[in-house]
Amino acid sequence: MSVVEQRLAGLGLSLPPATRPVANYVGTKQSGDLLFVSGRVSLVRGEVGSEVSPAEAKIAARDTALLILAIVKQDIGDLDRITSVDHVRGFVRSAPSFIDQPQVIDGASDLLVEIFGERGRHARTATGVGQLPFGAAVQLDMILRISP
Repeated sequence: MSVVEQRLAGLGLSLPPATRPVANYVGTKQSGDLLFVSGRVSLVRGEVGSEVSPAEAKIAARDTALLILAIVKQDIGDLDRITSVDHVRGFVRSAPSFIDQPQVIDGASDLLVEIFGERGRHARTATGVGQLPFGAAVQLDMILRISP
């Protein structure tokens, strides 16, 4: 078990099964030491601020980050190869008056810092949108730096 997975276990969390892409794209694409991870949506469905509470959406962002890590593990074999989380982009399906997208995406960011420490600190975008695939509440993608 990797150090990252041991830290997850210490938080009472584990990786879910990795999912396959739902259309014509790959889960990850490596370019040099960068790993671009395709977007994944939360299992939580609904509009944040009207159908989904901000607290539920924050957990959905955390769980979506776990799903992304499961896909990364499947593709690179060992999460300890991640040397840096460089960028996280988060989309929140938002009610018209909902303006707390950064706090929702903190669910993913907080987890990444907890399990990777300083290597988990990243640049980030948190954007509110009117709709996401399958009616999801949250969508994330990432750019990671990995060792050979």
